[in-house]
Amino acid sequence: MQPVLNIEDIKRVEAGLTNVGVSISELMHRAGTAAANEALRLAHPQGAVVLCGLGNNGGDGWVAAEELLSKGVEVYAVTPVEPDQIKGDLARVVAKSAQVAGVSIVVAPPRELLEGLLSDADVAIDAMLGTGFRGVPRAPFDIWIDCLNGSDVQVVSVDVPSGLSAQTGLAEDACVAADLTVTMLALKPGLLSDDGRDACGAIVVAPLAEQTERLVLEADPVAWRADLDDYDSVLRPSSSTDDKFRRGSVLVVGGSSRFPGAPMMAALAAARAGAGYVTLAVPAAIAPVVQSQMLEIPVIALPCEADGTFSAKAAEAVAELAAKRTATVVGPGMRVSSGTVGVVSALLGTPVPLVVDADGLNCISRLTSNALDDFPELLRRDSPLVLTPHRGELGRLVGLQDTPPASLTAAMEAARRIVWSDGGSELCVVSKGSATACVSVDAAFLPKPGPAALATAGSGDVLGGIIAAYLARSNVEADDLPVLAAYACEVHGYAGSIAAQRVGANAVMAHDLIDAIGLAEDALLDQVNAAVTGMGEKN
Repeated sequence: MQPVLNIEDIKRVEAGLTNVGVSISELMHRAGTAAANEALRLAHPQGAVVLCGLGNNGGDGWVAAEELLSKGVEVYAVTPVEPDQIKGDLARVVAKSAQVAGVSIVVAPPRELLEGLLSDADVAIDAMLGTGFRGVPRAPFDIWIDCLNGSDVQVVSVDVPSGLSAQTGLAEDACVAADLTVTMLALKPGLLSDDGRDACGAIVVAPLAEQTERLVLEADPVAWRADLDDYDSVLRPSSSTDDKFRRGSVLVVGGSSRFPGAPMMAALAAARAGAGYVTLAVPAAIAPVVQSQMLEIPVIALPCEADGTFSAKAAEAVAELAAKRTATVVGPGMRVSSGTVGVVSALLGTPVPLVVDADGLNCISRLTSNALDDFPELLRRDSPLVLTPHRGELGRLVGLQDTPPASLTAAMEAARRIVWSDGGSELCVVSKGSATACVSVDAAFLPKPGPAALATAGSGDVLGGIIAAYLARSNVEADDLPVLAAYACEVHGYAGSIAAQRVGANAVMAHDLIDAIGLAEDALLDQVNAAVTGMGEKN
């Protein structure tokens, strides 16, 4: 696992390092050297341009420029002001050191000159705006960012691509599109989500000091980036003695006359994800249509209203069905009505692993008047419960329907309101978005995000089915629930990549994901096994 720290916590780590004798000056020199070394590895440059801001991030750039020069690289440091006019004491000192060492300095260049410098360089180092940046880049940095993005040069960003918020992952205007980001001390949430996913390129963490790991852990990471070896033993290994019952059974509850396809996709995904037996319960009005499409999966017709949604009479039947299954998923396509709210309420009272998705979540919002965190008793149970909201659904659950979470950190805060009000390890909120967080009362896991191809109708129904199948197949304790959910998200992401290769990145539909689930799981398991074997050899 890799720790992820909020920006304020990064400052605490920096203060902790100074307390143990690692000065800010030493940190700046190590950061600049780390950036220079990564630039050398990336581009093997003969010529480089370093774009320096006016703060400590710019100081890192001046150090990087001097380090590159010492390695025989022709370096131009671009700065808004002369080195002796830089207001920050430390940044001014390292800038003047680079000047004395022979780094060529270009002060406030016109656009044409900067474009010429970049066209002649092999690598550019972006050290303009650091982790404290918020808002919109001002001149000259807005122009420099535009020039950098318009060039063909390979770009290394120091700590965070300039123009991007390292906390939220959002860019209010243009930001640097880096090939590589060298971030200091620990990962930050904004590098992993939203605009950060496209802006950062590859990410390298430079710890800078041997005490960093301890101080980062003491800072209480806001989340953990999952590594492949974290998924070892999440699922019970397959055996030649397995039968369909040993592989677990899944009940899918959902559908309506308006949305008959959603529960079918969840059921097919559960089957493709290895559940031995899948049953689909739908309103009687759509049962014939659904049954005609589901050759391998039994379909049960339940009482419904005239509008094709579940009636209140379906609640008792659904609870009885769920009690006979290993795991249940409820919500895809079933709409929100008094009857569907009753169905969800009945399932929450059953002692079986449960995944609540889509309209199942909206039923909970209606049941709690958009204040789920005020009704913790609703979610308290002895068996696993996984909620899978996207940001809009998450906002409705906690009273933020008008201003849903707009970033990964905001989504994690909203999810924590739910899990902390419940207080039990049996609950996990899978907050879906450009970066997904699997949040429990103890930790938040960030699985590797999938491709943009996942942004298609029905993709969430597929994920719900995968999670339900893995709950049915697994032998994990409640404490490991977010790891299991993160694993399911990564398989879902791999399926998106496989589907995109087959049909094209913009052509993927939900059924394409379903067809790729098995191959995706095999590929991920191969990587997990390789990672674990590699660790064993190193140890």
